[in-house]
Amino acid sequence: GIVGPATTGDSNAQIPVIQEAAVPAILPAATGNGMTLDDNGDVFEYLFRVAFEDAFQGRAAATYVTETLGAQTAALFVDQSTDYATGLEQAFTEEFEALGGQVVTTESFQSGDTDFTASLTSLLSQEFDVLYVPGYYTEVGLLIKQARELGITQPIVGGDGLGNQTLVDLAGASNVNDVYYTAHYSPLSDDEDLQDFLTKFEEEYGKQADQFAVLSYDATMLLLDAVERAGSADRQAVTDALAATETFDGLTGT
Repeated sequence: GIVGPATTGDSNAQIPVIQEAAVPAILPAATGNGMTLDDNGDVFEYLFRVAFEDAFQGRAAATYVTETLGAQTAALFVDQSTDYATGLEQAFTEEFEALGGQVVTTESFQSGDTDFTASLTSLLSQEFDVLYVPGYYTEVGLLIKQARELGITQPIVGGDGLGNQTLVDLAGASNVNDVYYTAHYSPLSDDEDLQDFLTKFEEEYGKQADQFAVLSYDATMLLLDAVERAGSADRQAVTDALAATETFDGLTGT
């Protein structure tokens, strides 16, 4: 079996290969909507995942900024080069507006960008309660730094792609107050298995485990569990065992 790859774009490229080769694959962190279904809405036989969909986390973010942060207006700053970010944008906007919120402006960037000052400066003339930035920590860390240095003080919210220590390193610790993101688990959880994993991970690698590491562990253990339940390493037997899974208790939940 295969564990990975991590992102939605890479995973989409893998799907026709694993289908043709008849090898079960578990995606740890790919959150694209409908990825496990083909164009006809039928389930791909050999594809599985342990992460939630973008539609789910986009709605969760909209609910959070509305009910917890009290936001009524939002500005969006979207990575237009990835399906991941545009999927989050759509889900967030639909739910936010359904809850009575209003998106007042949308700016865009591309993966690999490092200078966001021009677009951020244009936001200074806009009135908004929260800035929603679907993207990955590599770009968003720099974006947060530049936003705070320009005087944008509103809460900044993103998706699970922000969940990495590099975000703090790039943004600067003083700039990540009032920054939030949807996540697959909380390191503050009192779950004993999770805390044991986090401790051992830091001992092994000298850094905190991010959610990509935790999800990858869950995907790997799910594969091993399927092999045990199948009583065989035969690909089809493992695939059938994965498809028959009803409950699996992982570090990120059931």
